This record gives sequence, structure tokens and C-alpha cells, in this order.
Amino acid sequence: MRIWQQDISVAELTRTSLNTAVSHLGIEFLEVGDDFITARVPVDARTRQPFGLLHGGVSVVLAETLGSVAANYACPSGHQAVGLDINANHLRSAKSGWVTGTTRPVHIGRTTQVWQIDMVNEAGEPTCVSRITMAVLAPK
Repeated sequence: MRIWQQDISVAELTRTSLNTAVSHLGIEFLEVGDDFITARVPVDARTRQPFGLLHGGVSVVLAETLGSVAANYACPSGHQAVGLDINANHLRSAKSGWVTGTTRPVHIGRTTQVWQIDMVNEAGEPTCVSRITMAVLAPK
């Protein structure tokens, strides 16, 4: 069942992310399904911490990007979703390549949404699991 309330595509997500933290970190949207969005972030000089690993905060940026975008496109026209809370469990480090995240809804309600974001390395091994709660704001 398609959950999106607005037209959504990889091209549209990429266009709206130009000149933002998303494009600065090299995050690329890969796929939009009926109930999920997938994007990836490179593990490179922009995204590593001083010890050579993907910075945990970058994993959270990927999670927040996916969850926030998904929540906004799942909102009725004129409504806006804004972040209330995000958490992340870092499971495995990444030193190179790409980390890919996929977000799916846990709950889409009238005033709140909850999204799960699962991130994996190029071998398909889990690197991080995150959950974001969004407030849905009605038009003013």
C-alpha cells in the first residue's frame, strides 16, 4: 500500500536537498518504494571522525534525513512534520565505502509519526539502527 500523500521521487528528493547538509555530506537518494525510502552516505574525508571511522553523528544525519523526508511526504497536503526525538544504536563501524539506510514507518498518526531507519555497510551488515519521532503540524 502506497503511503505517500504527495508526489515523491528520487529526482525530487535530490533536487530539494541541493545546497544543504545532505548534499554537503554526499548523501544520495537511491530508491522510493510504496512504503520506504533508501539513501546512502559515503565513508570518506567529509564523514569520518579522527580515528578513521564513519562519524556516529553522520549516521544520525542520514537517519534524520530519511525519517524527516519520509514523514513530510506521508503528511496530508499543507501539513509539515518536524522532529521531536531521534535515537541511534551504533552496531558496527565502517571505515570505507558506503553506508545505506532504509526508512519505514512504525506509526503514521494524525499528530505524530514514528520511523525506523536501518543502516548497513556494503557487505549488508548492520551498522546502525535509529528511530525518529516526528510531530505533524497542521497548516496555520
